Amino acid sequence: MDQGVVKTYDPVTGIGIVVRDLDRSEVFLRPGSLKGSVFRSLRQGQRIMFDTVEEDGHNFVTTIRLGQDGY
Repeated sequence: MDQGVVKTYDPVTGIGIVVRDLDRSEVFLRPGSLKGSVFRSLRQGQRIMFDTVEEDGHNFVTTIRLGQDGY
């Protein structure tokens, strides 16, 4: 499970970017990334925990949870 901060998020398209704490790399949010989480939207600067999946050479966010608590 990674931790990071939301860099950008567009609630209309569901697209955004999260910056990982570990190496400051960017991980992409895509439409449907929030499905199954407690979130309906994200805001810039919000801290989240997440899993990733790699597809076509890009990392995408999955399984989003709140901050360090894991909720």
